[in-house]
Amino acid sequence: MKPLVLCLGNDLLGDDGAGIIAAVKLKDDIGERADIVDTSLSGMALLEYFIGYDRAIIVDAIHTGKYPPGTVVDINQSELRSVVAPSPHYAGLPEMLEIARLLGVDFPRDITIFAIEAADPYTIGGEIDDRVRVGIDEAVEKVKARLQ
Repeated sequence: MKPLVLCLGNDLLGDDGAGIIAAVKLKDDIGERADIVDTSLSGMALLEYFIGYDRAIIVDAIHTGKYPPGTVVDINQSELRSVVAPSPHYAGLPEMLEIARLLGVDFPRDITIFAIEAADPYTIGGEIDDRVRVGIDEAVEKVKARLQ
């Protein structure tokens, strides 16, 4: 079975579109080796994308302020911690994993996240920062290496 490469983002919000740009590059480079999906959905709406896959790679922008813009942070599934969210719309991967387990849903056991530190993920119609563009290319290379 092909692995899932799920690229998240909103290309209307500057650097938040990093995952969408990565998906375009990945479809051109490795579309035959993985199911590459891009979406602007979040939270529990993402659950159905994962169903039936053994392995998943997620590419998304983050904005932590801990890293310089464009830094690609590798996050392993075991490093995730649950966050008490104000509503199901803000549920994250840990919550999805638990719900999939409770429902007996066939959910990937191997999940890797390549998160690209954003400079500005909030400006509507904003351009992608040049440093983030470099990070997108790095994330694409990391996805390709992970699929080897």
